[in-house]
This record gives sequence, structure tokens and C-alpha cells, in this order.
Amino acid sequence: MRERMIVSLEGEKVILVPYMREHVPKYHEWMQDPALLQATGSEPLTLDQEYEMQHSWTQDPQKKTFIILDRDLVVGEFVHENAHTEAMVGDVNIYMNDVDDSQKAEIEIMIAEPKSRGKGLGKESVLMMMAFAVENFAIHVFRAKIGESNEASLSLFWKLGFKEVSYSEIFKEVTLELPITKAKHNELLQLTGNMVTHA
Repeated sequence: MRERMIVSLEGEKVILVPYMREHVPKYHEWMQDPALLQATGSEPLTLDQEYEMQHSWTQDPQKKTFIILDRDLVVGEFVHENAHTEAMVGDVNIYMNDVDDSQKAEIEIMIAEPKSRGKGLGKESVLMMMAFAVENFAIHVFRAKIGESNEASLSLFWKLGFKEVSYSEIFKEVTLELPITKAKHNELLQLTGNMVTHA
């Protein structure tokens, strides 16, 4: 059983904060968008179900979720354990549920707010999450499953060095993987060298 960590990660463009109850109404609003539901392979939920989902995610030792804050939208000073809902623009997740390899993680990213796309927030969020996961969970392989029509996400992961390992004709989904070699680990540490961890 992995210890649950209440941490925030502060980068150059984004701040990653734990998914809190205060985030749920905005998250629920995002997930009413058919395009986002399709891109994330999600089903629409009621607000009550969304609250239940948020609670279960925070309790699940095999899942780590951060809400992405756009630093440009944070009002006043950033305060750890404050939800800062005014700045939330998406989320980044890892699932450590590979039965054969507990150190393999599936990673997902969503920039839900159109005004915050194309600014490099997704890239920084994925790099920060990978660095966090390597350091705290000793992850050695990251996997991403992306719908073939989600060109922005595919492009992002290819640029980060992920390679296609399989394609599902049924789900029209590409699976990409990135092994964390010693060189890649060092690269991650360099790229996230200015990341500040609040615990």
C-alpha cells in the first residue's frame, strides 16, 4: 500500500495541485462537453457521481491525480492546499494498475480550457508528473493510450519521446510507451530542475 501524499508541484507555467472537492463543480462542467468526453474516453456523470469519483480517486493507492493550474490565472499568491479554482485548466493522471509490473504507469493529460491550450501547459504538466512518478513510485515505463483523432495529444507524446507500441482497430486508439532509461531520468530531472514541491 503506497502512502498517500498531499503535495503540490510548482513549475514555470503550471502548478499541479491535488484534486479537491472544491474542484468538482468545474470539473463536472468540463465533462459535459462531448468533445472532451470523446477525447478522454469518458462517460458523462451526475454531479453527485463526480463527487464520489473525486473521493475514490483520492483514496486509490494505484492512481495519482493533479489538477493543473495555469500560473497566469492564479489570483494573488499561490497557497498550498488552497484549491485556486479560478486557475484550474485541466488534469494529469497516472494509473499504476499493470498486474505484471507495478512500476509501469499509464499517463493521461487533459487541458480542458480552450484559452489555455497551445501554451505548453500540457507538456510541462506531463514532464512534472513523470518526474514526480519516477522519484516517488520508481516508475520505469510510461504508457499513454490516445484516440487516433486526438492529434494534439499524439503530437505532444511523440515530441516527448514516446513510441507507438500497438494500435487498437476496435477502439481506434494508439498505445505509446516511454521507457525511463538512466539518460531519460537525468533529462527529466534537468527539465524539471526548477520544480518546487510543497508538502
